[in-house]
Amino acid sequence: MSAPFKTVSILDVPFINTTNAAFVTQLQTDILAHQNRFVVTANPEILMYAREHPDYQQVLTQADYITPDGIGVIQGAQILGTPLPERITGYDTLLSLLTWGAQHQQRIFLLGAKPAVLKQVVEKVKDTYPGLVIAGALDGYFQDADAVVNQIAAAKPDMIFVATGFPKQEFFIAKYRHRVAGLWMGVGGSFDVLAGAVKRAPKFWQDHHIEWLYRLIKEPSRFKRMLVLPRYLRLVKKIAKNQA
Repeated sequence: MSAPFKTVSILDVPFINTTNAAFVTQLQTDILAHQNRFVVTANPEILMYAREHPDYQQVLTQADYITPDGIGVIQGAQILGTPLPERITGYDTLLSLLTWGAQHQQRIFLLGAKPAVLKQVVEKVKDTYPGLVIAGALDGYFQDADAVVNQIAAAKPDMIFVATGFPKQEFFIAKYRHRVAGLWMGVGGSFDVLAGAVKRAPKFWQDHHIEWLYRLIKEPSRFKRMLVLPRYLRLVKKIAKNQA
């Protein structure tokens, strides 16, 4: 495939250099043409994990599109002197695709989350996006991945959203994407937000790029995970300094 977007490399991970609108338009084109596509929405936590786990870094190289999901990625690009136009979050991309998919009677498969959360997601999608065909839905607590993939393939979806969290969702997609010529996208905790189980930061916090702080206040248990951000920024600054 000839890449539709130029990329910006941060810690050896190539991020698409484009806007939300252009990206979603490209995905729509790919889906209608039944192209096999693998989308990763990456934040600093994913970048640092990939740096420490070569097998995961290798999986990221197989993705067709890696989007800057997280203000830390935007800051990193800025520090390196290769700015990116805006964040492209997994949640916003998911909502855009559901809205568009409902207008075009697209078939989706939902994989991940706890059984109760998935049930709420299915109800929410049916209510909000009545034009969508839910070709299948399975929670993330499966033991037999092959059986799950057989079910996905039999459902013939146009879009497969996998919400089992990184790195699990990316390993799963990389291994099985060849079974369905459609869009495969890891969406992390998006099902929890869609179901209302986790509240997304209000617009003010999003607009001021402090969504991470809102989540930390709501979920103090995330503190340890948040410590990756200063480590990541220090590393990017060091790389920028060496390049100067």
